[in-house]
Amino acid sequence: MRFLKMDLRAATVAAALTASLGLAAAPAEAKVEGDTIILGSAISLTGKYSTNGIHAQNGYELGVKVINDNGGVVVGGKSYKLKIVYYDDESTPARGAQLAERLISQDGVKYMLGPYSSGLTKAIAPVTEKYKIPMVEAEGASRSLFTQGYRYLFAVLSTSEQYLASSIELAAEIAKKNGKKPSDVKVAMAFENDPFSLDVRAGVVDDAKRFGMKIVIDDKLPRDLSDMTSTLTKVKALKPDLLVISGHSKGAATAARQIAELKISTPMIAMTHCEAAKIISKFGAGATEGILCPTQWAETLSYKDDLFGTAAEYDSLFKKSFEGYKNVPYQAAQATAAVMVWKDAFERANSFDSEALRDAIADTDMNTFYGGIKFSPAGNNIAKPMVLRQIQDGNLNVVAPLKWASSEARHPRQPKY
Repeated sequence: MRFLKMDLRAATVAAALTASLGLAAAPAEAKVEGDTIILGSAISLTGKYSTNGIHAQNGYELGVKVINDNGGVVVGGKSYKLKIVYYDDESTPARGAQLAERLISQDGVKYMLGPYSSGLTKAIAPVTEKYKIPMVEAEGASRSLFTQGYRYLFAVLSTSEQYLASSIELAAEIAKKNGKKPSDVKVAMAFENDPFSLDVRAGVVDDAKRFGMKIVIDDKLPRDLSDMTSTLTKVKALKPDLLVISGHSKGAATAARQIAELKISTPMIAMTHCEAAKIISKFGAGATEGILCPTQWAETLSYKDDLFGTAAEYDSLFKKSFEGYKNVPYQAAQATAAVMVWKDAFERANSFDSEALRDAIADTDMNTFYGGIKFSPAGNNIAKPMVLRQIQDGNLNVVAPLKWASSEARHPRQPKY
């Protein structure tokens, strides 16, 4: 597959500039302009979620580029190109809702891609529902999104309560292997006070209770996510067996840095957003050794499709297309998968009608480099599991569930501070 790296980077930079200036491309008077299908997304290009927002945008753009280079989207026997109009929501829910309204009511966009984060998705979903505009989202995992009865919201990712639950399962397995009871395991928790992280916490609490584990620390991270010393000081004193953390990319970076600075020796540490925060390259393989990182996707998994090939081939293509990535964040991979869902829905519906497309999306049943995609009646993906990776000698290796594992989990972790 030929792929022009500079063309894609230029397109992405142009899109980001358009968004930062608060401008859209030429107003879309109709849902389709000539031979181009317009998708819209309000996404975090500035603010505290900008790191992941840019990962997601890169994933969207890679999906568009490869689809367009491979014949586009065929509707009614004619081939159409895809194009995405972006606005920068500044990582602010109110701004996201305002921009979704603008995309739909002013720019005429009839097909939406999601924002980054559950909080932004929660703000935008009522807008897309009001206008009966289908939205395929890739970055809002909060399970509470799928209890509202939304008909036009569909998510390609696994829901949030699954993110760190596998670390509890792994801790229980290791305890048994070492001749202990799972109920002997002491758990420390620190979570951002946002919808996604609180749902992650709920999953951890449920699983810890199931095994009878004792939660010895249950902290909410400070709003700016720049200091975790209060929690980590307690961790040093109480010596838990497992520390779990969720604070998106900024929280993961702060946690990794301060865990190293304070030389935290907890045998197991699991945190969300390891790859997106690039903690290995920022803080070194030695300091991050043994940290467990839940992921929606990994390049070692045996997923494949006819457009991108295998998970490993997608990983290679993404790294060639965008500079600075040692590991491809799952936020990017799932964003690409969301664009693939739109292509599949257009072609199966063979229509540009929003209701026909909504029904086609609801009937999605496809295999991709990212995994299976099949939506429940509530709109969440029920065809793909979460996996758990561990940083081992500077690499992220899948260690759980066992059926997907490429390496055995190392316990206790042995960082080199």
